Amino acid sequence: MRNLALAIVALATVSVAGPASAQTYDPAYPVCLHIYGPATYYECKYASLAQCAASASGRPAQCEVNPYFAGAEPRRHQWRRPAY
Repeated sequence: MRNLALAIVALATVSVAGPASAQTYDPAYPVCLHIYGPATYYECKYASLAQCAASASGRPAQCEVNPYFAGAEPRRHQWRRPAY
């Protein structure tokens, strides 16, 4: 009886857990093409917005800035001399 209860709990846990999703943004490129349709997906392989816009022309797609772009430099805080 105990094994049956554990099996039911294990089956319920596995069935409730959702599918794992992969990262949709490639951190190597600064611009992504978001393609809409039956299969909506991202293509992150563009170096500029103009290059992406040329590829998106005539398609149900939109160019977006990649929020996970690894080449972006963090903003540095610039210190100011205090005014006395």
